Amino acid sequence: MAYTIATFYGFFSWPEHAKAKDEIYQICLENEVCGTTYVSREGINATLCGPDDGLRKTLTQMSNMASVTFNEPKFSYSDQPAFKRLKVKIKPEIVTMGDKSVDPTQRNGQYVKPGDWNDLISAEDVTVIDTRNSYEFEIGSFANATNPETEVFRDFPTYVEHELDPQTNKKVALFCTGGIRCEKATSYLLEQGFSDVYHLEGGIIKYLEEVPASESLWNGECYVFDDRVTVTHGLEQGTYSKCTNCGMPADPNSDEKFEPEICCSKCVDSVSPERRRRREMRLSQIQAASQQ
Repeated sequence: MAYTIATFYGFFSWPEHAKAKDEIYQICLENEVCGTTYVSREGINATLCGPDDGLRKTLTQMSNMASVTFNEPKFSYSDQPAFKRLKVKIKPEIVTMGDKSVDPTQRNGQYVKPGDWNDLISAEDVTVIDTRNSYEFEIGSFANATNPETEVFRDFPTYVEHELDPQTNKKVALFCTGGIRCEKATSYLLEQGFSDVYHLEGGIIKYLEEVPASESLWNGECYVFDDRVTVTHGLEQGTYSKCTNCGMPADPNSDEKFEPEICCSKCVDSVSPERRRRREMRLSQIQAASQQ
C-alpha cells in the first residue's frame, strides 16, 4: 500500500484555535490519517500521512473549517506510513521563536522559486543562512551556506544580534525544511533593519522535489520530522535512522558507533552496561519472534 505525506502551514489570526483541536483530530481519525498538527493563535502547522484519498479528504475538510487557511501542501510518497500515531497539539506558537512581536502576516522576505534559488545563492554579495538546527545542518545543506549553530529556533535572534549587520550583510537568503521557519526569520530580519531579505519558497523539500540532482547545489540529505528521518533528491527516502536511545538521526553506513536499538555515536558514552544488556535482550527477543 502506498502512502501520501503532506506538509503544510498557515499564519493567520485564530482566536478560537483551541476549539478546533478535537474537530481536526476527528477528521484525521475518520480518514485514517496519522501525523502531527500544531494549532495556535497564530495559525496551523502540520505533517500528515495516510492513504492518498483519505489524506486529500482531510486537507479539504480542514480547509473548510471556519477561519483556517494554509499554504499549498507539499506532497511526497512512501511505501511505509511516516507516522505511527495521530497528535493534535495546542501550542503558543506554531514554530517557536519566542518573540511575540514577530508577525509574518504583516511582512516577510521575498519568496524565491526553487528554480531561481541557485542563481541567488551563487551571487557573491548574498549571505546564505541555514535557519535549521545544527544537527540538521550536519546531515546536509546548500553549498556555501552558513550554519548559525543554533540548538533551537529560539537561538536565532541571538545569532542575528551577534553575527549579522544590516550594513555588512546587505542581501540575506534564508532557507529551512518546509519554509515555515523562514516566514518568521525573514520577518524578524526586516524588523532589525535588514532590507534585501529572501527565502526559499517551499523550503528544501520543494527544492529537492523540483530541481534535478544534476543541477542541484544541495549536499547530503535533508532531515524530516517523520519516520523517514531523511530524504534526498526526488524526495526518495535517505539512509539515516533514528537512534532509539537519544532520538537523534544517525547514518548506519558511516556511524561506526551505531548499534540498532542501543545507541549511536552521539550517545554511546551515556549507555550504561545494564541498559545495554536490557536493549540487547529486547533485540534478541524481537529477532527470535520474527524468525518464529
